[in-house]
Amino acid sequence: MLFTSAAFAFLFLPITVAGFFLLPQKWRPWGASWLFVASLFFYGYWMPSYVVLLLVSIVWNYLAGMRIAAAGGRTPGGRFWLILGVTVDLLLLAYFKYAAFLVNSVAAVSGLDLGPVQITLPIGISFFTFTQIAFLADAYQKGTREYAFSHYGLFVTYFPHLIAGPVLHHAQMMPQFRDASTYRLNTGNLVGGLAIFALGLFKKVVLADGVAPYADGVFNAVHHGATPDLVEAWMGALAYTFQLYFDFSGYSDMAIGLSWMLNIRLPYNFDSPYKALSISDFWRRWHMSLSNFLRDYLYIPLGGNRKGPTRRYVNLFITMLLGGLWHGAAWTFVVWGGLHGLYLAIDHAFSALMARIAPRWTRHVIYRLAAWALTFLSVVVAWVFFRAESFTSAFRILHAMTGHLPAADQPHTILWNDGLAVATGVLWCAVLGALAFLGPNSNRIGERTLALVRERAGLRALLAGAVTTAAILLVLINETRDSLSAFIYFNF
Repeated sequence: MLFTSAAFAFLFLPITVAGFFLLPQKWRPWGASWLFVASLFFYGYWMPSYVVLLLVSIVWNYLAGMRIAAAGGRTPGGRFWLILGVTVDLLLLAYFKYAAFLVNSVAAVSGLDLGPVQITLPIGISFFTFTQIAFLADAYQKGTREYAFSHYGLFVTYFPHLIAGPVLHHAQMMPQFRDASTYRLNTGNLVGGLAIFALGLFKKVVLADGVAPYADGVFNAVHHGATPDLVEAWMGALAYTFQLYFDFSGYSDMAIGLSWMLNIRLPYNFDSPYKALSISDFWRRWHMSLSNFLRDYLYIPLGGNRKGPTRRYVNLFITMLLGGLWHGAAWTFVVWGGLHGLYLAIDHAFSALMARIAPRWTRHVIYRLAAWALTFLSVVVAWVFFRAESFTSAFRILHAMTGHLPAADQPHTILWNDGLAVATGVLWCAVLGALAFLGPNSNRIGERTLALVRERAGLRALLAGAVTTAAILLVLINETRDSLSAFIYFNF
């Protein structure tokens, strides 16, 4: 079920919110149980055949976590259950997400005809697997435990985050599920959350889906053998850069807004990443929950920066390489992750050098502008591999971006064949670039909106009417399209 669909906005959401606040008036535990069941329905509406898989995963990790807690953190028994629990999780993920990739890779290298391998990827499996691995690791390292199965099940399946994150930590959610005030209607939170939901809806339906034809048109045509010219290559790369940002950050805003409506706070997942002045800064701003997970559960266990700069660079590269593979079972994702690992190693080495020989330069406006431009360009280049369906397609686009391809007899053929105007594409990229580089941060907008509706009761009705009308119009606009566009990160 998509957040942008009429079924979600007009049926699922109002029924879920009403039940969440009405049922606890009879018995408080019903609130969490209701939301758990509603979240399972939300998942099953999209993939009913995999609800059992999700439940089995939840039960297994809940029992493994309880065994770790019973054995005691950092004990041999606890370590055994941690290893067993994580191994089962990773095997499950490996089968559904990577089995076909591995078989096809072996067939390509060996020349063997192993036949087609087709396994349907359960939506959100990467997110609910990582969420539960973090729970098991915290149970072992920090003594984390959760005895209420309804709370644990809700922690994993909580519908705003289930499909595309953010990756949640046990400590962020369980105290909220235990807090009695969570189950009491707060009109300030309800209206503020609705406003942020509408903002995310606008990002997705208007901005991301609006520029998508330029990204899809170029990348799809190149995948089928077309050769882009300089303008088309840059337009495709930039269009996808902005499409992905507004699509994913729009989803995150919608998830945060939905949670505010339920008196639940999700961690922020974006913080204006295209304003970053370095790759390190970019990863502090982009998909922050995944960045934190990779840091806490992969980079630091590998040794982090504790064993000298060389080992640090190797650890960064390995972490990002695996982070790329987490996104998808394709070598293009591995290269994307490897590029960011290389970027991070160079960034740390260069930052250390500048701090030693010319620390004042880093505060100069020209240095900062150059740092921003180089960071953004590096990110765009990596996104080409992230979006391309093959190395051939990626290199063809990158080659065209350098201007080395011969001039075509008919310029902009790819865009012309799709009925896309170059001037309109340039305008889209310019507007979205201005919003991404100079626009206000949606996190700050949300906090300010929430503060206003809490302080000024008279503003709530006015804002509620405005954002409800806007949300309804956006959903109806989306429903008139030939097909509903899923969020990009649903594929991961």
